[in-house]
Amino acid sequence: MSVKKVLAIVLAGGEGKRLMPLTADRAKPAVPFAGFRLVDFALSNLVNSGYHKVVVLTQYKSHSLDRHISETWRMSTQLGNYVATVPAQQRRGKSWFLGSANAIYQSMNLIGDAEPDIVVVVGADHVYRMDFDQMVQSHIKSGARATVAAVRQPLELANQFGVIEVDGAEVTGATGAHKIAAFVEKPETTAGLAEAPGEFLASMGNYVFDTDALVEALEHDAKKEDTDNDMGGDIIPYFVERNEAYVYDFSTNDIPHATDRDRNYWRDVGTIDSYYEAHMDLISPVPIFNLYNRAWPIYTRGTTSPPAKFVRGARNAVGTALDSIVAPGVVVSGGVVENSVLSNDVYVGTGARVQDSVLMDKVVVGAGAVVRRAIIDKNVHIPAGANIGVDPGLDRARGFAITESGLTVLSKGQVVPAPDDAEKALSKAAAGELPEALALAVGRAEISKATVDQVIDNQVTAVDL
Repeated sequence: MSVKKVLAIVLAGGEGKRLMPLTADRAKPAVPFAGFRLVDFALSNLVNSGYHKVVVLTQYKSHSLDRHISETWRMSTQLGNYVATVPAQQRRGKSWFLGSANAIYQSMNLIGDAEPDIVVVVGADHVYRMDFDQMVQSHIKSGARATVAAVRQPLELANQFGVIEVDGAEVTGATGAHKIAAFVEKPETTAGLAEAPGEFLASMGNYVFDTDALVEALEHDAKKEDTDNDMGGDIIPYFVERNEAYVYDFSTNDIPHATDRDRNYWRDVGTIDSYYEAHMDLISPVPIFNLYNRAWPIYTRGTTSPPAKFVRGARNAVGTALDSIVAPGVVVSGGVVENSVLSNDVYVGTGARVQDSVLMDKVVVGAGAVVRRAIIDKNVHIPAGANIGVDPGLDRARGFAITESGLTVLSKGQVVPAPDDAEKALSKAAAGELPEALALAVGRAEISKATVDQVIDNQVTAVDL
């Protein structure tokens, strides 16, 4: 580990407009993800890297985020360690944070108090594992004043990221380090890497700076009139122009017990569709992102919820979950959960079906209800016989958000109207379909198929729709 003093700054003020309605009542870093909060991934990576002096800069709708961090991330003050949230305070004028660079500029007192040699700056809304100390060591050995972490992406995605162009030569003795030749924000095209022509280096929004260099850059940016006060758009180009910026190739980062399948996984969950897809990455038998790597754990608030359970409902309807993740407190009573992620204290009633969906804390799925390709935020009660995600026209008529890809999204506590007879009939038909995982298991075995058909029939008829 680095012998230099390191201060970590987490940029957690994001409004998250593209994640609406999940951000209607909370900041983007506070959005739940598979039983965690998005900010937990950044904080866990920093703590696992050995960095225990961390400040979290907040701004928009920060109450949920502040409460989560204060209740979850308690460090030993006796050892001088801390994870502290810091709101916008107008220390450098009568304005709130004007951008990510301005957020650090207005919080320069934190750097002065900590007196670090190195400042690590990370975002709070990505899902990944990363050892930041490896990046810091690469930064020190390269002689860089600023280092940008970069993940390899296919060329066709160049217009979605900040693109880092390098001079090609790896810096001697500095793993994954190359001098940055140019930093271009979302270009239409870019050249591929010499060793991987179909890929380019995309900025991850994670940075390492020599402290004095960062302070100087922030002071320079604050005096400019033509600035967006952005770390990626303004501060990094400042270092590139001075020939002092290097890139750290994330593909060289080594996490204990990482597998070939999940090594170097990184997902920007800035949209509803990417947020949903990241959840789906968790639930395959060999997951694309493995939550169960205990050598590099992701930490979150402990729960007092009891273990999950799967029990029979009316008429012995079987409660089961297939290819899914279920958190403590979940009760599946005679319903079927398939290819889904259920957070704490979710209840699924008799004959109900949850398919290809993400359900957050304390969602109730009533008897015979159907949820399909949906994201359901906390405390939503879905009445018996209702359906979500089955009929897009019906969902729109009830005021539910629907993405271009067809995902239905309900906000925290959103009211779902009681179903009429037509909706109940639609739910019953959907609930009677054989789960895909069971169909694959049964194959052509007619005896098994007959048994499964009877199980499904019991679930459907157990509910008076």
